[in-house]
Amino acid sequence: MKETHDDVIREKKLPRVGDTVKSRKHGTLWRIIEKKEVWQSTVDETRLIPAIYICFWKISEGKQPGYGKMLGYSFTLHDNTFEVNWEKVNNS
Repeated sequence: MKETHDDVIREKKLPRVGDTVKSRKHGTLWRIIEKKEVWQSTVDETRLIPAIYICFWKISEGKQPGYGKMLGYSFTLHDNTFEVNWEKVNNS
C-alpha cells in the first residue's frame, strides 16, 4: 500500500493548526500556525514520500502571532522527530 499524507497525520498524531506544543528540550511553548502537505526525498533520493510540514511560532508574552521566533519542520512516517522533540499541550 502506498503511503499518503493522511497516513502521516494519523500515524504520527500530529497537532492541528492552533494547537500548542511544548519543546521537550527547552520547555518552551509553541503554537502551530501552519500545516501543509509536502513531498520529501528519501535518503537515497530515488523517490518522493509524503510528509507534513508544520510551522511553529514561539509564544512570547506581548507579541502577536507570527512575530518573533518561528521554526518549520517536515515529518514523515519514517522518522520519530516529532515524538522525540515535542509534546502536545492541548488537543483540539
